[in-house]
Amino acid sequence: MKYGIVCKMGLEEGIDHVKAIVTLLKEAGEEVLLEEWIAGALKMDGGLTLDKMDADIIITIGGDGTLLRVLESRKVPVFGINAGLLGFLTEVPLEESVLGIKRLLQGDYLIELRTKLRTEHNGTRLPDAMNEAVIHTSQIAKMQLFEVSVDDMFMDRIRADGLIIATPTGSTSYSMSAGGPILDPRVRATVIVPIAAFKLSSRPHIVPMDSKIKVNILNPKPAMMVLDGQFQREIKMNDSLTFGVSETPAKFIRFKQRFYERIAKQLVI
Repeated sequence: MKYGIVCKMGLEEGIDHVKAIVTLLKEAGEEVLLEEWIAGALKMDGGLTLDKMDADIIITIGGDGTLLRVLESRKVPVFGINAGLLGFLTEVPLEESVLGIKRLLQGDYLIELRTKLRTEHNGTRLPDAMNEAVIHTSQIAKMQLFEVSVDDMFMDRIRADGLIIATPTGSTSYSMSAGGPILDPRVRATVIVPIAAFKLSSRPHIVPMDSKIKVNILNPKPAMMVLDGQFQREIKMNDSLTFGVSETPAKFIRFKQRFYERIAKQLVI
């Protein structure tokens, strides 16, 4: 089996852990593929860019941002080792990385499927999002006017600093910070959350995941759309944005289901 290893850029404290993981995998007879910078740090040949990492499983070392970067372009199961502050999507802390890899090699894990968000801009398919799409004004303290429809039915006109379209996974991220509800990832729904809405009646909406959500920008102020904090696209007046469920789910390697345990930990940080 081929194991890819992706590490947060410049994460010096992770180097020794990566060395131990590489040694463990090779001793087990597995093939190891390293991202370019980490291969250079380990003085090993054969470093690859992420888009060329043809692995069966990818191990990420970093925070949620590192994991989301992998999920943007790769469709294989991902095992997240947390070397960041929270690591809500990761599975084990850095100090337990070797124990986690041993369980991985023993096949002592399950695959959790998480729905991703499909996004189209003027009919062009953009990268899928694990957490959310955020549409916001390009200038601070400038409001935008959004028109939102669900399954071709008018939902609302929202004057706000921005708009979040979030998956159940993303409901515990930016959406939650903006006042959106927390969804159990088993709930097949999408959350639409205004950011600092000017109208009291503009509240978060929960719609079926299979819905077609359409967003139009109704004034000429410049706007940006960001997918999972990784991909950006400029949005102009009368551009068409369409959101739905992706046909390709994310695959997380888990040792047990512990969504509510993760929520409890997040509430005390």
